[in-house]
Amino acid sequence: MAGQLNLHAMSLVYTTLLSMVPLLALSFSVLKAMGVHNQLTPVLYQFFEPLGRQGTEIAEQVITFVDNIKVGVLGSVGLLLLVYTVIALVQKIERSFNMVWRAPMGRSLGQRFSNYLSVITIGPLLMVAGIGLSATVFGSDIVQQLSAIEPFGTLIAVVSRSTPFLITVIAFTFVYAFVPNTRVRFQSAFVGGLVAGVAWQAASLAFASFAVNASRYEAIYSSFAIGILLLIWLYINWIILLSGASISYYHQHEQAISSRREVRSSPQVEERLALALMERVAKAFDQGDKPPRQELLALDFGIPGDITQRVSDKLIRAGILHPGGDDGEELIPARSLDRICLVDILSAARADEDGLLARLPAVDAPQMEELADARLTRTLADWVR
Repeated sequence: MAGQLNLHAMSLVYTTLLSMVPLLALSFSVLKAMGVHNQLTPVLYQFFEPLGRQGTEIAEQVITFVDNIKVGVLGSVGLLLLVYTVIALVQKIERSFNMVWRAPMGRSLGQRFSNYLSVITIGPLLMVAGIGLSATVFGSDIVQQLSAIEPFGTLIAVVSRSTPFLITVIAFTFVYAFVPNTRVRFQSAFVGGLVAGVAWQAASLAFASFAVNASRYEAIYSSFAIGILLLIWLYINWIILLSGASISYYHQHEQAISSRREVRSSPQVEERLALALMERVAKAFDQGDKPPRQELLALDFGIPGDITQRVSDKLIRAGILHPGGDDGEELIPARSLDRICLVDILSAARADEDGLLARLPAVDAPQMEELADARLTRTLADWVR
């Protein structure tokens, strides 16, 4: 209802139109080196199948474009632009997923290179491997012999027809698990992948019946009708993909579900949350326990993850907290507990980081220094011990 998924889906449609051919060209080149590039062609036809006869034409044109790309003729500048176009698409997908997951927006340059390279190369290889494995299994002599025996024949037929759906669910689950810049539980990724897979299959059937009547639109839009159908189909796919990511997020962060579309925070909540965060982090650090993870703290506190993220980011920028672990989700003190006072924590939570306070007229109000009584000047170490 807030429209965030809608805006990101429309943006991704535009980027997809620019990046589809370069992305397929790089993927096909990797698969061609292994001699299995032809197995990706049926996947492309299946994606455009809901468009009907026009979908077959689009798939053939895309394959023609990909075959016509000659890397040797492009030159170094053209090759760099080709790679940049593909990276821009993957980067925009990552940003959209990070928005859904309220995750930090950027990975390091090394992480981006390795992750994007994995998506471009390993993703198609896994898809081709899954298709090839299913074809090998169903084409084996044992399966063929079992097909003649009931009820094995019916069961094998059902599993065979369900294989494309299962591959779709696995692909969605893989994307939901590895693209967001945060730790995603497999169960949550699978729930989102299952819902998105069912939605995609249902949308394919519904859009196929809609595309059958495309002749009506050709009478209005002429040759532009096929382009308009392509835009609508791409938009539906991105909406389904982002909606599945949102379902994965709320499955993992149930505390983020509320009756309001946007949960309202307050200075009182943020100050108390800052103290609660630091108490939990300091106790674990002082007792030598494993550092708490930010997402688990949000779950324990019952506070929406975006509010917890905002408060912890303030403490990190103030030099009180430090992100740890491979994914930066573990929280540890940035300095000795004896050098952190409670008033430092509240000052960080109340900090005017954008300098707006200086624009306000002078008011005769108590300052932070006047409010810092004996309890607040105690150190964090004294408090947690």
